[in-house]
Amino acid sequence: MDSRIKSLVKKLTLEEKVSLCSGSDYWHTQEIERLGIPAVMVCDGPNGLRKQDLEADNPGINNSIKSVCFPAGVSLAATFDTDIVRNVGETLGEECQAENIAALLGPGINIKRSPLCGRNFEYYSEDPFLAGKIAASYINGVQSKGVGTSLKHFCANNQEFRRNSYDSRIDERTLREIYLKGFEIAVKESQPWTVMCAYNMVNGVQMSENRRILTEILRDEWGFEGMTVSDWGAVRDRVKGIAAGLDLEMPGSQGTYDELVISAVNSGELDEADLDRCVERVLSFVFKAADNHNDEAVWNKDKDHVYARDLANECIVLLKNENRVLPLKNDEYVLFVGGFAKKPRFQGGGSSHVNCGTVDSTMLAMQWNSKVRYEEGFSAEDDSFDRSKFDSAVKAAHSVEKVVVFAGLPEIYESEGYDRSHMDLPKVQNDLIDAISAVNPHVIVVLENGSPVTMPWIDKVEAVLETYLCGEGVGVATARTLYGKSNPSGRLPETFPIRLEDNPSYVDYSSDVTKIDYREGIFTGYRYYTKKKMPVLFPFGHGLSYSTFTYGLMKCDTEKMKDNETVEVTVDVINESNIPGKEVVQLYVEPDILNTKIVRATRELKGFTKVFLDAHEKKTVRFVLDKSAFAYYDTDISDWYVEPGDYKIEICKNADEVIAYKTVNVSPKKPKKIVYDENSIYKDLKEDHAAWKVAGPYFEKYINGVLKAQNADEAAKDAFKADLDVFLNDMTLRNVLNMSNGAFTYKEMRDVIDKLNS
Repeated sequence: MDSRIKSLVKKLTLEEKVSLCSGSDYWHTQEIERLGIPAVMVCDGPNGLRKQDLEADNPGINNSIKSVCFPAGVSLAATFDTDIVRNVGETLGEECQAENIAALLGPGINIKRSPLCGRNFEYYSEDPFLAGKIAASYINGVQSKGVGTSLKHFCANNQEFRRNSYDSRIDERTLREIYLKGFEIAVKESQPWTVMCAYNMVNGVQMSENRRILTEILRDEWGFEGMTVSDWGAVRDRVKGIAAGLDLEMPGSQGTYDELVISAVNSGELDEADLDRCVERVLSFVFKAADNHNDEAVWNKDKDHVYARDLANECIVLLKNENRVLPLKNDEYVLFVGGFAKKPRFQGGGSSHVNCGTVDSTMLAMQWNSKVRYEEGFSAEDDSFDRSKFDSAVKAAHSVEKVVVFAGLPEIYESEGYDRSHMDLPKVQNDLIDAISAVNPHVIVVLENGSPVTMPWIDKVEAVLETYLCGEGVGVATARTLYGKSNPSGRLPETFPIRLEDNPSYVDYSSDVTKIDYREGIFTGYRYYTKKKMPVLFPFGHGLSYSTFTYGLMKCDTEKMKDNETVEVTVDVINESNIPGKEVVQLYVEPDILNTKIVRATRELKGFTKVFLDAHEKKTVRFVLDKSAFAYYDTDISDWYVEPGDYKIEICKNADEVIAYKTVNVSPKKPKKIVYDENSIYKDLKEDHAAWKVAGPYFEKYINGVLKAQNADEAAKDAFKADLDVFLNDMTLRNVLNMSNGAFTYKEMRDVIDKLNS
């Protein structure tokens, strides 16, 4: 801790200390002029500055400044490229410096538990490993420019319905492996200046008062060094919040909560040392921001708009390309249909909504090509049906070589503050795609949406291009991709299920209740679909290219690994085509499901990298895995543990498609101590060599006793012994006692248990 911070805290009055732990308004920290403590400003906008006018007294009431809108969180995750995401962060950090912003309120990395969450466009992925790695890169980029970030929403904020009051009820293993893991990765790899607590409760405790998660896990276990801040309006009891380790309440309550905190300190209800710790962390944040401010920073919005275009190219995912209908050729007569072609949907609603100066449309980008015609067909703003527009588009589709339908979700369908009620596109869009497909065999669908949609027409169209919400440069980027000026390289950071009912959270999600049970446990997203071998529309990690990539030799530098060691994995990637492109190499780990003692996912993402290959070029991609790639959270020992056994290390095209694999045997440095009791079974004891030495003879006594009592002949004895493992596998020590006809006594059983546990 900076010595000046300690000195300042000693000089502060109790009232001043308390005031520093609340914002002075919606966007600023409190100034203490007599001690030279400045106020600093924070700003919404993980994908672009949403800086409110200085007189703004509430989010969204007054206009925010003109800004540049970059791709939303889901689109950034679709790049599967940590270098690109870091560059985005650096650009946003420079913009913040020019606008004297102390911290950018993002990134949001909550898990996409259901496709219906209204804020899914802002979040990265259904997979915590991908979310954590992308977040760490973004944070490192922003903070490299001397500007803070606010990793949010901590934690288990996975729906907008009743978001201020619902209780996420999650078992400890699921909480650690799925809903905390992304935050853990980001905190350890990037040390965000701030972490923002969520609105909701977790297992009955409001997150703004959750000492176990805000302090014991975040700080004591993970080593977080920064400031915690409430989501705007997330505080319920400020006194409990300070005791739990919530440093800054935003926005300020204009003294309402201050009086309660002062009273609690004076009465002894709140330890002033807890308050002092919060004050120290707030001051550390304030002075870090002030000390790192660059008065000479300049914001070149034109330059950043061009960058937003280039960035959008990296996010677009080619989902289907039958008969290589894409890329389009310049001399083809093509019809563009849909309001999104002229008025793109490029960002989400709510606190991340950016006031853009320039937005590209695809039609504007294509004005050079006289062979491209346009029909509106349907509006981009709502789901209304206009018969004349509908019929005109179908008629025009007869007379062209190919049709590109620009479909998507109108902004009213998904936003912060509410959840979707279904996964469907507006009916008019689905109907028009059907009608056009009936008169033209070469239909391409371009989607502009923040989360998965159903595609009842998928078998009727030749290509689907998923742009998600790609920022203000989406129009030009889409045109470039359609015509092959850009080669798509995005991958899905989430599964597209065939129907909503297939999603593992379907039974519990958005029920009109205050307690939400996460019954699916660790089986979110692809973990569920691969475990059940359930067909999906498009799997996690899926994405096509105009290039043709193949894989060559895969190697692991060891076949046996202790959990304090690492394994290096290499694989050759070859571009077999004449088209330069980028391939996303995905590495998953699959445990030996048949021999594991716990329930595990079929496979889990543990590495990814994007590599550029020129025409006919070959490159070797390298991964290094440590024990975390093989570990699960063991609630018996309240820690991560590597179960001994064989693991497949798999190179995959996506979560469903394994290209190559190698098997590595992993053993823990220190085996987990097993506690044996009356319910310990034959199979487990026999697999534990030391335990079998103790218990084996008693099972033998039981077996011999059974055979003797039955007067079995030699042939029957031999047959019985041959099937022993099947017969005895689930037999417990108490079963042996009960069924041994006195061959195994109660005293002997207690002696065996004592010896096993000694």
